[in-house]
Amino acid sequence: MSDSRVHEFDGIYLGGSMIPAVGKLKLATNGLAWRNSNTGNIITVLQNDMKKFSWYRVAKNYEVKLQCNNGIIYKFDGFAKEDYEGLASFIKSHYRIVLEQKELSLRGWNWGRTEFQGTQLSFLVGNRQVFEIPLTEVANTTSTRNEVALEFTQPESGNKRIKEDTITEMRFYIPGMATIHTEGEDLENSVKKTNNGDNEGEDNENLVLGEDGEAMTAAAVFHDTIKQKADLRMVTGEGIGSFQDLLCLTPRGRFEVDFYPTFLRLRGKTHDYKINYVSVIKLFLLPKPDEMHMMFVVGLDPPIRQGQTRYPFLVFQFARDEEIDITLQIDEELLKTKYEGRLQKSYDAPTFEVVCSIFKGLTGQKVIVPGNLYKSHHLHHAVKCSLKANESYLYPLDKSFLFIPKPPTLISHNEIASVTFSRVGGGITNTRTFEMKFNMKNGVDYQFGGINREEYPALNEFLQLKKIKVKNELSEENTLNFHDELSSSEDEDDRRLGRIGGDDMDNNDEDSSEDEDFVATESESDVEEEFDENYGGSDSSEEEEEKSHSRKHSRSSSKNVESESEIEGT
Repeated sequence: MSDSRVHEFDGIYLGGSMIPAVGKLKLATNGLAWRNSNTGNIITVLQNDMKKFSWYRVAKNYEVKLQCNNGIIYKFDGFAKEDYEGLASFIKSHYRIVLEQKELSLRGWNWGRTEFQGTQLSFLVGNRQVFEIPLTEVANTTSTRNEVALEFTQPESGNKRIKEDTITEMRFYIPGMATIHTEGEDLENSVKKTNNGDNEGEDNENLVLGEDGEAMTAAAVFHDTIKQKADLRMVTGEGIGSFQDLLCLTPRGRFEVDFYPTFLRLRGKTHDYKINYVSVIKLFLLPKPDEMHMMFVVGLDPPIRQGQTRYPFLVFQFARDEEIDITLQIDEELLKTKYEGRLQKSYDAPTFEVVCSIFKGLTGQKVIVPGNLYKSHHLHHAVKCSLKANESYLYPLDKSFLFIPKPPTLISHNEIASVTFSRVGGGITNTRTFEMKFNMKNGVDYQFGGINREEYPALNEFLQLKKIKVKNELSEENTLNFHDELSSSEDEDDRRLGRIGGDDMDNNDEDSSEDEDFVATESESDVEEEFDENYGGSDSSEEEEEKSHSRKHSRSSSKNVESESEIEGT
């Protein structure tokens, strides 16, 4: 400390964030300033913006909490007990505010009430505070009828300063309905939790009603208030850009995507995520084999969560012919200095190109696209197959294999020990499909089944070019037969189908790459494939139809033989 008009304190921590930072706090007659000792960043608060000062006994000695008129709260930890008298006198004489002494609740109870103060959520037992949650650190919030879960933003995984455990999720149990008991107050201060039996006979006018006119539970109102308070636009200003109603295949739903300078918000009907750009580690732009859609894949570390389910990948789907015109809220000078030409001021192009370009510019990650080393039998960049019970597309890429949309699975070439080709069930009778198993160096196996026999040569050639060890569980004779069957299968199918008729032959010719009916079926079934987990695809239905026809033909032939035997016996 120096003269009576300036007070300085060293070793003061700025609280209220996942990573507390240490610095120097300076109080002057016109306001205060805190300077980060590591980065040099300065936080200033003018006297006219100050609303309330509080003094707490906390883990690091004592803490001063400053509440501003705009709702922002600053916490300064690391004061000694002897500093109270000087601070209280200085704050009262220059800021005309009393430094209130408050005590925390040490009962250890987990049942109390919540109170919103600006961007802070306080949990109180009686009139004493137990803990506070900075809502700016809330990454996602979900609710059920009586429970609300908060998921918190995690610090960078590579940060060496993080040597302790950090909280990832907190759940609140809030029973009863929400009632308005005081007119003219804010929503969070006018909501009272009531037990299920306490509001019997109460006038329905006192209940909080939702947009649909139905009475809302206390948990639902609490959840909506959290989402409103955690909206960082009131702290960080307007965002860079926003996209409405984007279709996401994994996790399933339609989302609004808002871009900010250091993070993005993914807003859905029931989920709301905050994703830091440093968490984005991979970007893929892949054409869907139906030739009508593009899929954009975002790899995340750490992944986002829905309850106990983790999603390390976001899979968006766009129509190829959908276009958008958007202007980003960024200064021209900032585009040149910070983003170094990675972003444009305005875009007028297909939606998937615009979204991909903005992700690339803000995250600094390269966008991975398919190469020219692999083309399927139908000249696509992916092959349809199934992983366990899920049928999706497997993309052989330059340095990895990617299976999307469900479940998204990334297999790096460097982690593959060998690849094994085999028939379904190890038999030699079914020559229409085969299985491909990735034997990983860590002992984990990925087995993809239901691959059409025509895809074998291209996949085998791609693996040979990438110098990945290939195994074949078939004997040498069966392997040769398998190659022969691949070369002669089309002629056999034509002869077999030719006996049925011309129209039937066109509808069942699954080997034709220019089959108009196949393209139409693919596009018409696209919605069913995306939203029905039990969807099996068109190949399986054709197989069942052909097997059924073969069984009928066999039974018919058997009856004819019996009839001829009876005639001869007669």
